[in-house]
Amino acid sequence: MIQEWQKLGLLYCPSPQDRHPKLLTHAANPVPLLLAGDVYRIFYSGRDKDNRSSVGAVDIDIVKQQVIQEHTQPFFEHGPAGSFYADGVSIGNFYTVGQTTYLLFMGWQNPPGQHWYGNIGRLILQADGRLSLESDTPFLPLDEVDPISLSYPWVTYRQEQYHMWYGSTVTWDAGNQEMLHVIHYAHSKDGQQWTRHGASVPYGVGLAQAFSRPTVFEDKDGLTMWFSYRDGRGQPYRIGMAKSSDYQSWTLHLAEVGLDVSANGWDANMIEYPFVLAHKGSKYMFYNGDGYGRSGFGLAKQDL
Repeated sequence: MIQEWQKLGLLYCPSPQDRHPKLLTHAANPVPLLLAGDVYRIFYSGRDKDNRSSVGAVDIDIVKQQVIQEHTQPFFEHGPAGSFYADGVSIGNFYTVGQTTYLLFMGWQNPPGQHWYGNIGRLILQADGRLSLESDTPFLPLDEVDPISLSYPWVTYRQEQYHMWYGSTVTWDAGNQEMLHVIHYAHSKDGQQWTRHGASVPYGVGLAQAFSRPTVFEDKDGLTMWFSYRDGRGQPYRIGMAKSSDYQSWTLHLAEVGLDVSANGWDANMIEYPFVLAHKGSKYMFYNGDGYGRSGFGLAKQDL
C-alpha cells in the first residue's frame, strides 16, 4: 500500500554570499538533532572549492518550516592530507552510549591515480554543541567483510542491543558501468564493538544496485528503511524503501515509497539522502534534491 508523502518544499540552500570557505556549496545528508520544542539543528555536509566536505548546521522550526539561525562556521572540518577523512565527511546519524552522544560519518579518501573510497569514523557531540573527532583511525575500517569502501552509517538501539546499517562496495563496476554498493548490517551489545553480518537489503543489477544513506523507522507495523539508490540504467538517485520484522532481513518495496522527483524546481532531477523522524503525531522526511545536495534540502510529511 502506497502512503504518499506531502512535500513541504525546499527548506534550506546555502547562499553564495559570505560563505565560510569550507561550506561554499551543498547541504547534503541532513541530520536533525532536537534542540527544544519544534526547533531542530540540521547538520549537513557542505563543500569547499575542491569538493571536500565538512559539517555545517542550520537551526529550523520543523512545524513552521522556517530557518531560525544559520551557523556560519563549520562544526567539523575534513582532515589533513593522509587522514582517513582527508577528502570529506558525510554524516550518518546520532546515537547515544551511556552519557556520550556520537555521530558516525563516512570519511572520504581520493588518492592520486586511484579510485576514491571511504571508511566509517565517529564524532563526539560536546556539551557546547560542537563536534570532535574520537580517533584518527576509523571506527569501522575496511576488513574482509567490507574490503573496498564503506559509506553512510545509521545506528539505532532496540531490544537491548545496537543495530547498524551501512553501505559497502562489492565492485566498482557490476558490468553496466555502475557500482554495486549494497547495505550491510552489524550489531553490538555495547555500541563500541561490532559484529558484521554482511548484506542485509536485497539488490538487483539493473534494478537497485547503488545504495546510500539508510534511515530506519520503527512503528507498530515493524521496521521501515528508506535509502537512496541508482538502478544501474542511467537514472539519477531516487528514494527507495524496504521493510523488515527482525532488523537483519529486509524485503524491497521500491514502488511503495510515495515520494518522487517534482515536475520542476530544486528536486526535479533526483531525490536522495533521506532522514526520517517522528514529531508531534507526524512523520517527517528530510531529503536532498538535484546535485547531490547542491540545491539544498527539503522536507516531506506523513501522518502517523
